[in-house]
Amino acid sequence: MQTFVPEELEEDILTDLMEEINELYEASEQTLIELELRPEDNELQRALFRSIHTIKGDLGLVNFGPMIPLLQHVEDLLDYLRKGEVNYTSTMSDLVLLTMDRVKNFVLDVMNKGSADYDDELHSQLVMAISKVQPTNQTDHERLLADAVLLLNPDLDISLQQKQGQANASGGSVPPATLANTGIPKELSAEKHMDMLFFREMMKTIEHRSNYWGGRGDRIAKLALYINHLAGSPIDDDQMAVACYVHDFGMAFMPLPILNKTDPYTENEFNLMRSHVYKSARLLEHLDQWDHARKIVMQHHERPDGSGYPLGLKEDDICAGARLLAILDTYDALTHSRAHNKQPPMSKKEAVIDMNRQAKGQFSAEWMRHFNHAMTILLTKQAG
Repeated sequence: MQTFVPEELEEDILTDLMEEINELYEASEQTLIELELRPEDNELQRALFRSIHTIKGDLGLVNFGPMIPLLQHVEDLLDYLRKGEVNYTSTMSDLVLLTMDRVKNFVLDVMNKGSADYDDELHSQLVMAISKVQPTNQTDHERLLADAVLLLNPDLDISLQQKQGQANASGGSVPPATLANTGIPKELSAEKHMDMLFFREMMKTIEHRSNYWGGRGDRIAKLALYINHLAGSPIDDDQMAVACYVHDFGMAFMPLPILNKTDPYTENEFNLMRSHVYKSARLLEHLDQWDHARKIVMQHHERPDGSGYPLGLKEDDICAGARLLAILDTYDALTHSRAHNKQPPMSKKEAVIDMNRQAKGQFSAEWMRHFNHAMTILLTKQAG
């Protein structure tokens, strides 16, 4: 393991760099979502290339050398893509996002600690793995890209082998569980993909209704799919993702004074807020292909002990998707600012501890185990 110590840089330069990386990450994520639907769209391919090229250039300007070779080879791969010399695949999407994750963490370490540790040998292996993807070996691309993804996610090696074994038995293909995947599942029909993009874009617009909602839909959807995959995918990814994007839609139709109220709600105000589950579920009322997502939305405020709403259902009567969404809805609220919560947001670790203290009766014990497993992995990676 090597340690990178940058030249003396003003704090605002690093802040600006991090802001641009975050913006380009979000833009690239959206581009990759659209590429899943239109993999041959050259404008999307070029936009993805430009994002990586810009990040590489920015890091070069501040002499963040250790990340440059990796970004250069990803850029070379995307250059082949935009020239039509290789084909876009979902595994390529994983590679791009995971590379950007690594770059973000590297820059954050420099900002927070003044230095960043990195594995030069691993980076050399990554560069070698990516460089093997050439226009002349199309039939090997998926295997080579998968090798690079596993190098970027070494903790997923066992999980991937298990899932590949399941896939071989069924003749299908199952992607590794990784938080780097977008909140939109990859294996979708064109019609469902269009629906999903619509719900996501609509929710992003709705999020502007409150000062506290930005990014909420994506955060919850990504974490939900990650936990579901770790649990063996007992919930349909398509239905789960739609429910995550739609579940709070009805909140946008509450009066702003109530949405942004910092004092406790009156009984009438609380009852009005609780009605958002009906408004959200109604959005899916005539879309039969999302009927289960509608059920998840309707039940995501129910509680295993029967103390939830709107029907006071108990655990056995609450669908698995709603039980998981209830946990993630609370987790996101604890780790992000809310108008009616005067306490500062908790750290991720604090939120997990707090939720486990109050879990009995409020959250599904089964899904809390899956949640704890996932958060242990994610927090361990973050600490590492």
